[in-house]
Amino acid sequence: MSKQKEVTIEDLIKEASKYIEDERELDNIRHGYMYAKECHEGQFRKSGEPYIIHPLNTALILTTVYADSDTIIAGLLHDTIEDCDVTKEEIEEVFGQSVAKLVYGVSKLGRINFSTENEYLIDYYKKIIVGMSEDVRVIIVKLADRLHNMRTLYALSETKQKKIAKETLEIFAPIAHHLGIHKIKSELEDLSLRYLKPDVFYDIADRLDQTKIERDNAVNDMLLEVSDLLNEHNIKHEIKGRSKSIYSIYNKLNKGKKFNEIYDLLALRVLVNTEQECYLALGIIHAKYKPIPKRFKDYIAMPKSNMYQSLHTTVFGIDGEIFEIQIRTHKMDEIAENGIASHWAYKEHKDASKMQTNSTEQKLQFFKSIIELNEDKMSSEDFVNSVKDEVLNNNIYCFTPKGDIIELPKGATPVDFAYKVHTRVGETMVGAIVNNSIVSLDYELKNNDIVKINTSKTSTGPKQEWLKFAKSTQTKNKIKAFFTKSDKEIYIERGKDALEKELRKRKIAFSEFYTQENLKKILKELKIDKEEEMYLEIGNNKHSPSTVVNIIYRVEIEKEKEKIKKNYVSKELPDSDVIVGGIDKVRVNLANCCNPIPGDEIIGYITKGNGISVHRRNCHNLDYLDNRTVLVEWNHNIDKKYETTIHAICKSKDNKIVDIIQKLSMLDVNVNRFFTINDEKNEIYEIDLFVKDLKHLDKAFIELQKFSFVKSVERVMR
Repeated sequence: MSKQKEVTIEDLIKEASKYIEDERELDNIRHGYMYAKECHEGQFRKSGEPYIIHPLNTALILTTVYADSDTIIAGLLHDTIEDCDVTKEEIEEVFGQSVAKLVYGVSKLGRINFSTENEYLIDYYKKIIVGMSEDVRVIIVKLADRLHNMRTLYALSETKQKKIAKETLEIFAPIAHHLGIHKIKSELEDLSLRYLKPDVFYDIADRLDQTKIERDNAVNDMLLEVSDLLNEHNIKHEIKGRSKSIYSIYNKLNKGKKFNEIYDLLALRVLVNTEQECYLALGIIHAKYKPIPKRFKDYIAMPKSNMYQSLHTTVFGIDGEIFEIQIRTHKMDEIAENGIASHWAYKEHKDASKMQTNSTEQKLQFFKSIIELNEDKMSSEDFVNSVKDEVLNNNIYCFTPKGDIIELPKGATPVDFAYKVHTRVGETMVGAIVNNSIVSLDYELKNNDIVKINTSKTSTGPKQEWLKFAKSTQTKNKIKAFFTKSDKEIYIERGKDALEKELRKRKIAFSEFYTQENLKKILKELKIDKEEEMYLEIGNNKHSPSTVVNIIYRVEIEKEKEKIKKNYVSKELPDSDVIVGGIDKVRVNLANCCNPIPGDEIIGYITKGNGISVHRRNCHNLDYLDNRTVLVEWNHNIDKKYETTIHAICKSKDNKIVDIIQKLSMLDVNVNRFFTINDEKNEIYEIDLFVKDLKHLDKAFIELQKFSFVKSVERVMR
């Protein structure tokens, strides 16, 4: 793979100066480059190039979407926090708060070990999507960073190439699409396909090369003829041939189309000055060239959610060749290529952050969907599934009777439509009419359906069975929330009873606890407004009654801790197994219920009069204890063995305990006690043994499981 042309700071300044006129801002970009170059001095990429080449190319990509100077500088500095020990505060001091926030935002996204298979996927999705909605420039820097990494992917191993290409295709390309940045989205898709399916990629590329001269001639002839036609009608225009991306061809072939059936291999794009001229040009073209039925799309009257606008038509052109023609204004073309980036400051000389906010709030329904999902306070898993299924997928667009566009996930029903209009519409709906016909509430809506929701003031609310066919996670959550509200009084009563029971248990007088001052303190701590909300959150198990009481009586626990320090520190005691709050001589007991050993994550529980009981963090008994916990850690200076209990589950009913004890003895594991548990299918041995730590126990597990008669080995928690 040959290296790409090496770019310089002057190349970057040349491109930026095409739309940035202020010399001070261009000087700031130069300063950003010099700062980044100094930070990355001595660092090299896998390709062998100096590291500064990567941020410089990232910044150059940002100029293609007319990024403002702060964003370009952030592109130059985006790896400095992560790779060069530079702090956000240092960047803020040199380049200001805006640049620092952008660099820090990109750095946060890069810290997670991103993979479409591992456990971090959900949190990473959430961070990247919610991060977008806060400042879109963060994600655009990330997209530029990813695009340059994809361009230089040849330097990595095949395994890494495929991993990065997969996440690019599944995460970054769809985000670029929904931001409307076509030029980045298209290149990311093609590069991903090149590494994921090289045979397919190069096969399509070869087919395109073989027909290139023939296609170029056909497009050029049609271009001249259409141009003459528009000139005859005095429509000022620009017209050009449009190439089809390899990935989009692959998608169509993958859906069963043949290469010669892909209409838009021959394509033109006509740019005019006004929206009215778009429709005039369309009429003139249709008057001469017969359009193909059902291939016309009006994205001007009905823009896509990423603000894309254009007229699409497919016609029989010269010699019967089929051409796809797109007609749009110059401004629409700018939006089609650059998406939200086309609204940045230098295009209209307005404040960048203000323009970004306006376009987010007013024009980009994608962002509205993300923000709405985040505000629904759903679980991380629900959030990600919603983003994948309802935002990053191809959605459908339906209309209210007044012509308002409602965006919905594929498979949505009138119930989803009603809740998307307004929660109250959903809760009072009694029926639906689609395209002037009455439909059932589980009817699957289609693109361009006109939907009228019938409501009734006497409606008793949604039905539980709606949850079976509602498609949107938001809709389902709103229906569930309705039924949760119906149970509200029960939860409030339950919470009140639980709190009073806790007060009686601690022998705290109600009059002492229920003072205005105490309630005010509790509400502030729990971040709620009313006393009944406190009972509700106790009743639905969001907070335990002991947690609420401890807000007022924390001092009591602190006194208990001090009491432990005073009463149980003893010079006669040997060094403790566990260190409590930095004190190495506190009376501690290792809990018999979970038998913690070094290597286990542990927590201390302050007992009344018996020091601190140390439990494993996953001990189920902690669920029944109040919040009298304290941080503890293992004392690694202690060299001894600790007792724990295991079950060895054996397939054979033959007595194998001797074999097991011999094996444990060879591993320096001491057996204290054992007995057999009767079971119909298996022979189970419960063994109390002494090991040094968790690694020692794990080694014993591995060795025991090598016996052919051992089905499994488990640690016991009582």
